[in-house]
Amino acid sequence: MLKLHILGVAGTFMGGVAALARELGHEVEGSDQAVYPPMSTQLEQLGIALRQGYLPEHISADCDEVVIGNALSRGNAAVEQVLDDGRRYTSGAQWLSENLLPGRDTLAVAGTHGKTTTTSILTYLLQAAGREPGFLIGGVAEDFGASARVGAGREFVVEADEYDTAFFDKRSKFVHYRPLVAILNNLEYDHADIFPDVAAIQRQFHHLVRTVPRRGRLIVNGEDQHLAQVLAMGCWTPVETFGLDASLAVASQAALQHGDRADEGAAARAAFDWTARLLQEDGSAFVVVHRGIEVGEVHWPLLGRHNVMNALAALAASHAIGVEVATLLPALAQFHSVKRRLEVIGEVDGITVYDDFAHHPTAIATTLAGLRAKVGDARRILVAMEPRSNSMRLGAHADALAPSLDGADVVVFLHRPELAWDAGKVVAGLRGEGVAAPDVDALIAALRERVRHGDHVVFMSNGGFDGAPRRFFAALRDQAAG
Repeated sequence: MLKLHILGVAGTFMGGVAALARELGHEVEGSDQAVYPPMSTQLEQLGIALRQGYLPEHISADCDEVVIGNALSRGNAAVEQVLDDGRRYTSGAQWLSENLLPGRDTLAVAGTHGKTTTTSILTYLLQAAGREPGFLIGGVAEDFGASARVGAGREFVVEADEYDTAFFDKRSKFVHYRPLVAILNNLEYDHADIFPDVAAIQRQFHHLVRTVPRRGRLIVNGEDQHLAQVLAMGCWTPVETFGLDASLAVASQAALQHGDRADEGAAARAAFDWTARLLQEDGSAFVVVHRGIEVGEVHWPLLGRHNVMNALAALAASHAIGVEVATLLPALAQFHSVKRRLEVIGEVDGITVYDDFAHHPTAIATTLAGLRAKVGDARRILVAMEPRSNSMRLGAHADALAPSLDGADVVVFLHRPELAWDAGKVVAGLRGEGVAAPDVDALIAALRERVRHGDHVVFMSNGGFDGAPRRFFAALRDQAAG
């Protein structure tokens, strides 16, 4: 067994790598610049020593290998010391591909949105089928209490990120995984710090498509034009599409025109191989339809059209490896998703507080649409928004932010002084009431001034948000107890 130091250990992906290494029996330590729950809690429970800050002295002298996250670049003090010392180092994605994936059937979940939730659903379904899968999810799955597990079964489910691998490997992480089944959930412009345009992201997705064997399966969002263009670059693997809106069916036709798809009669079928008929507008109940035949009903706690799509993708992937999905549909009633995906922090005095991992306008809009469908128009939705992702901070999504928040009645926008663009334009363009706050204390104060009985308050950020959701909830609870 080895002693590993993981640089960037508190990130969702690298924290999962740390958990897997620990389960394999390695001694693991790590450091990070920002350490916050739920990943910090998971690491502490695993007995992994965490050090704050990327200092060379935090790496023990007797470490056998340093696993470097993609948040670190040349010029970082720890990275420079690793290179100067001639230490053995690797990336998290490469470590995973060399230590966990050989000899297993890998199921990879890729896409701009929904990766974490879809990976969790797929893992949950395989577990319900008795497959005992291994997994690495970009968040703590509530049904498993962890973000990663080695697993005793043949399958390994991995959240397949298109972000770059490391400072020394600028390919997307997912090209390392060589999956038997790959879900292509959707594709939009994101990660403005590394991709100049959508075409650059599509090229990386095409690299992933190239690695899926002809005996495998591509599970593709048939509504997504960008994914259709990826398939048109070349496709050597059977494709199954999923979708809800037949007027948007594009990917299936592209697959048939380019490549060696096994079933050439697919064009005569319905628009998608997998679709759903909604029983509830909020997506909490629906009928699964496979190639025109109703498979069964799903009644579950998740909300929104996007989560119905996520479920269809996971069901299609399960079916691709021989699982009888009809028998699993009742199990979804007990599915609990992932922490920070519209996670209910609590309710006090008729006010419900949520914590949501939001990093892109499309995800913001679909999450709010699902919540609105559940609570109706009589209840107000208040959003606390932190533009924290690299793309958000660079302003790549600034023009789309205000429209994405149309589902909110009130928006309090965190405009930290270091934000490189003016949030005033976003606030001015909001459909409902909008206000900018310079820090989290001011944001919480602004929310407390505006919140009232019956409101739903959603905190949206892909970072720690300085603990704002729980601080706000604690303030409401103290006031109610007052």
